[in-house]
Order: sequence, then structure tokens, then C-alpha cells
Amino acid sequence: MANRLIGRLPKVGIRPVIDGRERGVRESLESQCMEMAKNAAKLIEENLRFPSGEKVECVIADTNIGGVAEAALCADKFEREGVTVSLTVTPAWCYGTEVMDADPNTVKAIWGFNGTERPGAVYLAAALAGYAQKGLPAFSIYGREVQDTGDTEIHDDVKEKILRFVKAGLAVAQMKGKSYLSLGYSSMGIVGSMVDQNFFHDYLGMRTEFVDQTEVTRRIEEEIYDKEEYEKALQWTYENCKEGKDYNIEALKGDKKRKEWEWEIVVKMTLIIRDLMIGNPKLKEMGHGEEAFGRNAIAAGFQGQRQWTDHMPNGDFPEAILNSSFDWNGIRQAFMVATENDSLNGVSMLFGHLLTNTAQIFSDVRTYWSPESVKRVTGKELTGKAKDGIIHLINSGSTTLDATAQQRNEAGAPAMKPFWEITEQEAKKCLDATLWPQAVKEYFRGGGYSSQFKTDGEMPVTMCRINLVKGVGPVLQIAEGWTVVLDDDVHKTLDDRTNPTWPTTWFAPITTGKGAFKDVYTVMANWGANHGAISYGHIGADLISLASMLRIPVNMHNVAESDVFRPALWSSFGTDKEGQDYRACQAYGPLYGIK
Repeated sequence: MANRLIGRLPKVGIRPVIDGRERGVRESLESQCMEMAKNAAKLIEENLRFPSGEKVECVIADTNIGGVAEAALCADKFEREGVTVSLTVTPAWCYGTEVMDADPNTVKAIWGFNGTERPGAVYLAAALAGYAQKGLPAFSIYGREVQDTGDTEIHDDVKEKILRFVKAGLAVAQMKGKSYLSLGYSSMGIVGSMVDQNFFHDYLGMRTEFVDQTEVTRRIEEEIYDKEEYEKALQWTYENCKEGKDYNIEALKGDKKRKEWEWEIVVKMTLIIRDLMIGNPKLKEMGHGEEAFGRNAIAAGFQGQRQWTDHMPNGDFPEAILNSSFDWNGIRQAFMVATENDSLNGVSMLFGHLLTNTAQIFSDVRTYWSPESVKRVTGKELTGKAKDGIIHLINSGSTTLDATAQQRNEAGAPAMKPFWEITEQEAKKCLDATLWPQAVKEYFRGGGYSSQFKTDGEMPVTMCRINLVKGVGPVLQIAEGWTVVLDDDVHKTLDDRTNPTWPTTWFAPITTGKGAFKDVYTVMANWGANHGAISYGHIGADLISLASMLRIPVNMHNVAESDVFRPALWSSFGTDKEGQDYRACQAYGPLYGIK
């Protein structure tokens, strides 16, 4: 449970605001107001953790805030404590802009108590009007049911909004100041691998670090890696990573010596890519002080094809192992490493990771299979959640091994869990469910090993993707759905039509009968790029809240309208929620851009 990146973890600030009139009014509210703040902090601290495992910490103002002076004292405390997410709570009317959080650098929400004696909803509306006039987007949290005076319970609908707001706000804060590490650059003309520095800086507050792939070669040749760890890693790999069938034609198959060399190289690549991302103090002990620092990378991408893979083993093994929640050092936080250096899919993976604390799936959005096509090719009908058609998610062996669906949640259902909930037995099952065939040499002339498995369990998942659109900027698309399990013979027939050495996830998006989600075919036809990032759980509403904080409009989603949660002033930009989103994001511009 340790933050592996440079920089302190962000904190959540709780601001209890109160009617400042003394001689009866303030005194009658002091206890309830502060109790609301403490209950909100308790809710957050008991339910949220960072991806690295640490619990989220809340900071409460020293006193209730009844006016400008107390608001300033709170702001000073929050600045000292490193607060980046601000939640204001109140059971009563307060003095609007006098007690509001006016710091432009915090993500804001107000929980106004739904009571009628001294209604917090009146302050909520007044403060939101002030935020709108000042151009400071803030989220509105207002319970559906009226509560009695003195009641400090947090109802379920309010809990959901508080936790959604805080999760998204902390995701924003965790990205700021961190790096995306581009190992190599453009892969096969994929535009997502042409890393856009302005997007990372203006929208995410992140650095972009560029390291040529020759640096990986240099570190291999000059042995700039922990040799003791390498021996441990290689032994673990031979014991846990079973070599699969070699699908190459005889003329392209490597001999035993060549295959052993390839295993050694891909293990070294794994160590080196990790060290490039987060550093390694052991390298300093070896006399490599500069290399020991790393690039403080919260996400990375490896170009691979083709300048690397035409002569060296591909990046499938290092990407798959780094993206998983376990390796030779045991169970640990997954890394976010994008195949083919698709930085936009890497960011999409990062969004999912920060919101769920789980490993993420990187896939090609490869093929739409209609029920009719499946019946024609296999003679069998799709059933269950797959009955209306499926999308084949598959890519060159880099998907997290957590996606084998061998982990189990509290209900005993297949899941992908935060690393601190994964057991040694579950990690072993994920490894046992994976084979490592030789890379197909027509694609990867330098060889390597691709992971081969199928997602063998029905799980709720959300696929998302950031795309950059000229004239608009970044847009986010979201598709909630389910992984589905096909009969073995159906799976084999469909899987063998593409590259059977790669991992497969069969995805059935939830359709709505209209728009981009009219049916499964329409989802596939409207997907904006060749890749998608897939996260465990139905987190579309969390992604929508996160995108609004970053000023990234959502161009496609299947989240229920009642679950869409954006800053309150979005409603000032028209009556249609998606149009509001585009207009508001355009008006306020990127979170870190120059206004």
C-alpha cells in the first residue's frame, strides 16, 4: 500500500457552512452542521481508496463557516493540507458568496440538506447561482426526500452522488503533474500514438515524456536493470507462463536457443519499461543515478510496431504483465501501458483505473458478429446477454491477465478486483488460464510471446475511448455492457478466423433502441477508433462526471439520463443534456488551458 509516484496524494476538504447570525440562529445549527461534515468525511474515508491502496483522507474546517473570515481560515488550512476536492455541506440558509469556496483550483460540490425548517436547499441554489456568475462549475447534491430538522443521516441517493463526485475529483487531482511516457512514437500510422502534448497539458495537467525505443536496447545491452530481480523474474516466468502452440509455418519457427533468448529479452523489457516509468533505487546503487529516477509516469505506451518488432521480440509480454495486478514480486497495483503507444487509449485506461482501482483491458474493437452471422458460421444461436449480437475485443497479447475472469467478488461472481482484494490463488488461476504462444512472424518478425486466453466469465464492464476531433477537441465515448461466454466450439470457430494467439473478450453492449445504441451493430459502427479501454463495472456515470470536470464532452453513451451527474450550471446551456455538455465544455475550455 504505497504511492509509487512522486507527489503527495490529494485530500478531500469538507466545508460546513452555517447561518452566521448569533444569539439563537447559529447556535442552534452548530452541532448539526459539523455533524453533517463529519458524516460526509466518514462516508468518504470508509468507502474510497486510491489505486495504490491508501485510504482517502478528509480534512474538515476547524469551525463552521459563517462568513468571509472563517471561509478564509478554511481556505488557508486546505491549502496547507493539500486539499484539491472541496465538498461544502449545510443544513440551512447561509450567506451565499461570503461562505463559498472561491478557489479556482479545487473541484467543487455542495450538499444542501433537504429540510424545510432552515432549508439548506435555499443556500444551495444561491451558492450555485454565485458559482455560475463567477464561472466556477460546481456539482449540486440535493437529496430526494425531505429530512427532519436535526437529522444527520445521509440518504442513499446523496451517498451515491457524494462518492461519485469525490471519485471523479480525486482522479482529476491524481493526474495533475504526472507524466505520460511515450516509448517510441507513431506506430503504423495510428493517430492516437502521435502523442498530442497540448491535450495532455491543457486537459489533464500532465507532462508528456518521450524516450526513443533505442533506450530500451541500450539498457538491455549495458545491463542497466536489477540483475538479481531479473533472475527471479525469469525463473518465475518459466514456472508460471506456459508456452503455447507455435502457429508459425515451419520455415519461420525458431529453435530452442532462439526461443530462450526471446524469453530473456521480454523479461528484461518488462523490468526496463517499469523502471523508465517509476524509477528504481537499485539502479543508483549500481552507479546509474540518472536512470534511477524514472519519468514519474502514471501511464505509458510502447510503440513496438514496426521499428522495434521487425527485429526484436514484441512488447506483448511486458505490456500484459505490467497491465496485470501481479508479477514475480507478488500482487501489486497494475500499471497502465498502452499497446502501439496509443496514448488516447492509454488515457482511457487511466480514467478507468483511477475510478475503479482495477486493472484495465486494452483491445482492438475488432468485429461485430450478428446473431445471423454466428448462426451461419457455427450453426448455433447466440443466447443470454449475447442474443442480439457481440463485439470481438482482441489485440496482440497485451491485455491484463486479470481479464481471464478468474477472480471472484463477495457474491462469488467473476470479477476484476483492486489488487489488495486479490488472493494468491486467484492470481495463480489467472496465470494458469493463460498460454503464451510464439508471436506470429508475419506480424512480428522479431518474435516474442503473445498472451492467449478468453475472458471466461460474465462480468459487467464499461468500454470507453478518448478521441481528438479537429474543431471540437477531445470527446469521450462510453459503452456499458457485459462480457459474455460462448460455447467452446463457437468461440474457437470465431476466434480462429482472426489471430488465435491473442486474448479474446466477447462484449455485449447494452442497447437502448435509439441513437448510437439502437443495436449492437450501431455501437460498433459509431465507435470512433480502432481501440477501446475496458474497465470492470458499469462506471459510465462516473466517467461522465470525470469528463465534465476536465471539460471533455461525451459524444456517445448508454447511461440512464437520471444517472448523468455534471456541474449544476451545465443546465444553463440549454435543455438537452448532451447539447449542454458540448456548449458548456466549449464555453469554459480545458481545465488547465489558458482562458
